[in-house]
Amino acid sequence: MRRALGLRDFDWMLLGMVLLLCTISVFEIYSATLHTKFVGFHTKQMYWIGAGIVLMFVMSKIDYHRLLGVAYWAYGVCLVSLVAVKLVGTKVMGARRWIKLGPMHFQPSEWVKLILIILVARYFANLGGKKLEWGDILKAIGLVGVPMLLVLIQPDMGTALTYTPVLLAGLFLGGISWRQAVTLVLVATVVLVGAWTSGKVVKDYQKARLTSFLNPDDDPRGKGYHVRQSLIAVGSGGIWGKGAEHGTQTQGDFLPIPHADFIFAAFSEEHGFIGAFLVLLLYFLILMRLIQNAQTAADMSGSLLVMGVVAVLTFQIAVNVGMVIGFMPVTGIPLPLMSYGGSSVLFTFLALGVVMNVRMRRFVN
Repeated sequence: MRRALGLRDFDWMLLGMVLLLCTISVFEIYSATLHTKFVGFHTKQMYWIGAGIVLMFVMSKIDYHRLLGVAYWAYGVCLVSLVAVKLVGTKVMGARRWIKLGPMHFQPSEWVKLILIILVARYFANLGGKKLEWGDILKAIGLVGVPMLLVLIQPDMGTALTYTPVLLAGLFLGGISWRQAVTLVLVATVVLVGAWTSGKVVKDYQKARLTSFLNPDDDPRGKGYHVRQSLIAVGSGGIWGKGAEHGTQTQGDFLPIPHADFIFAAFSEEHGFIGAFLVLLLYFLILMRLIQNAQTAADMSGSLLVMGVVAVLTFQIAVNVGMVIGFMPVTGIPLPLMSYGGSSVLFTFLALGVVMNVRMRRFVN
């Protein structure tokens, strides 16, 4: 007998932690942009968060099995939109990543992440847990690889890299053997080395961004500027921080884009080690709650959906925080639910809507 879904099935604890993180984001964006040309962006962020909450509730009401049913159609639409970006997209700073829709800019590459999560979940769930053959693995790589290449030629390496954890999560949960995994790692290494040395796939400026974090002092006013200023901001925060609106690197406009890519550096300068630790702890609790929802899913497809979301969010958090403290290259990957940006905020809430969707149906026959 089918049990009616109600508000009690919603994960209110998860939503509470997410809204707490969003609140921190709004206050930090306000503080970081107080004396810049980006004043007022915290208000826009509030609008995006409000729209995201609405979309999350809408997404939670649509049975995720229906989403799985239209995955390939949605995938086709995404490929068309990525091609459209290259043909008619708005060019900003040498890259075509957005399609202008009136006063708004739509970034299709952000939405592709959600479609890939759904598509990969359907693909591996349909395999029924059987032993993966090489044909199965190569098909999965192709499904993720095509949109990744389309995003790379925009060029947008940061967003393209966020598609990788979706594939890896699917392969791992789909039952890839260790021999197959080792073979893939070796092949991937050869391909990456070839792409790096050819000079045609990875451009010189991209190489500079990917290697400047190793020795930022070699070019402190050029290639190493972002990393160096971020490290100064994080280090100057000390244990307790300088206080909201009192970060010298942030308020002095030394820290680049403190409301977006480097918002964690701005927050660390103003709230110190304690504040940074508490934010990371909050992220950890959110991810653990997501994994718990994956474990209680009604079927394999539900678990794959939630773990796909976990993989993407974990990757983005690790890369962004690693970038800020000089452990990872500067790639332009936003910090989920903290960095300013409509496309990123809406994607995250839609992904959380899928998680809620799976949770609400964990006891439905």
